Amino acid sequence: MKVHHRSYRWRAGLGSAAAVAALSLLLFGFEPAYAAESPVSLNTAADFSVLAGSAVSNTGATTLAQGLGVHPGSAASGFPPGIVAGEIHLADGVALQAQSDLTAAYVDAAGRTPFTSLPAELGGSTLAPGVYRIGAAQLTGQLTLDAQNDPAAVFIFQISSTLITASNSDVVFTNGASPCNVFWQVTSSATLGTNSDFTGTIMALTSITMNTGATLAGRALARNGAVTLDDNVITEPICAAATTAPATTAPATTPATTPATTPATTPASATTPATTPAVGSSTAGPPAAGPPSDVTPTPTETSSGSPPRLPTTGPGLVPALSATGFVLIALGIAIVLRYRRRKIGL
Repeated sequence: MKVHHRSYRWRAGLGSAAAVAALSLLLFGFEPAYAAESPVSLNTAADFSVLAGSAVSNTGATTLAQGLGVHPGSAASGFPPGIVAGEIHLADGVALQAQSDLTAAYVDAAGRTPFTSLPAELGGSTLAPGVYRIGAAQLTGQLTLDAQNDPAAVFIFQISSTLITASNSDVVFTNGASPCNVFWQVTSSATLGTNSDFTGTIMALTSITMNTGATLAGRALARNGAVTLDDNVITEPICAAATTAPATTAPATTPATTPATTPATTPASATTPATTPAVGSSTAGPPAAGPPSDVTPTPTETSSGSPPRLPTTGPGLVPALSATGFVLIALGIAIVLRYRRRKIGL
């Protein structure tokens, strides 16, 4: 009889241990994956390669793929020889609305959480999609942004002081990252070094300076100060396609000839890029409130002395593990109840 009692105790204990282990697995064993970040909405500010608060000045053969705007200032010198492919709006309603939209985007980017803290030097790093917070950021050499095969991957950099890149530094992409989904929120001013190659939308509270020969696949948007250019090229940040459409093959029964009434040209809507700048007008609707003062994000997560953990995207294994854990809990409870009843029956 004692042997039976020990057997029951052992089996009941085993069931209890299984239940506790399963519950621990659910609560502590796995960390949920970070949710994928959504892009920062620029609204009408997305129509501008350069947007300044006080003035824009240019030296040399600078080329802007999109528009140029200034508000509340009205000065834009050096065009020509600089070339603006989009529209120019100086101290008008369109520029005011763009500045208002820039302010909203700046505040949005500054408030994104959770974030990972990074050291000042970005050169030599490879980063996954996510939100990163830096004090005074600098880039020497190369920064690699790894989209992890997600064309919609978003990178947001919250910089609480200045952003300075060294001469000949660059930002490169791997695994499908898109320039249109990279955002630099700079609480002070940004300076791009001579012949550097930078990527993303720069949203600076004060000013932006692009030194001789610097290029930018993105936008230089300054809320309050000036944008200074010197023989630069700013291209429109194109978004990579989310999926690649499979090639289609005409059915075997398709007639070899095409009726004469079939239009020979492709509809214009099929060839119009999604990112074509909207046509501006000084008669735009009532402007939004002017830009507020600087917004300093409240830290909610900081890194320790160890290297920063890179956030991941995607649903992860949590749903499947949760279901497994509940099954194990139920099984453990059933074992406990069964052998306790049998013990009482003895």
